[in-house]
Amino acid sequence: MNIEDYRSFCLSLGPDVEEKMPFSAFRQAAEVLVFYVAGHMFAFFDCNTFSVVTLKCQPDRIPDLRERYSCVGRPYNESPRFWIGVDPAAAPDPLLRELTLNSYSIVKDKYTKKTSKP
Repeated sequence: MNIEDYRSFCLSLGPDVEEKMPFSAFRQAAEVLVFYVAGHMFAFFDCNTFSVVTLKCQPDRIPDLRERYSCVGRPYNESPRFWIGVDPAAAPDPLLRELTLNSYSIVKDKYTKKTSKP
């Protein structure tokens, strides 16, 4: 998946998705594009290279994903216990979409207040 298709996919996940480049003060991270839901990151990558997309993931899924897919590895600058890095050039598009949607859901569910029906 190319960078523009991936960006469009992230933005299509919901009206609550925001994109920002929050690290512009840091020379090595100035071109990092971050996607947020409920004010928290769920995906980010360097626009200059687009070689690793960092995504939130359930800790119990991470070992299996790394074993099954060579495109899944360590995240960029995040805890490998809760985050994964995905090579977007090597990952099948359906896998990258599923992992991104999963990351979005993890973050949204954690930071969005649940409303109960009466």
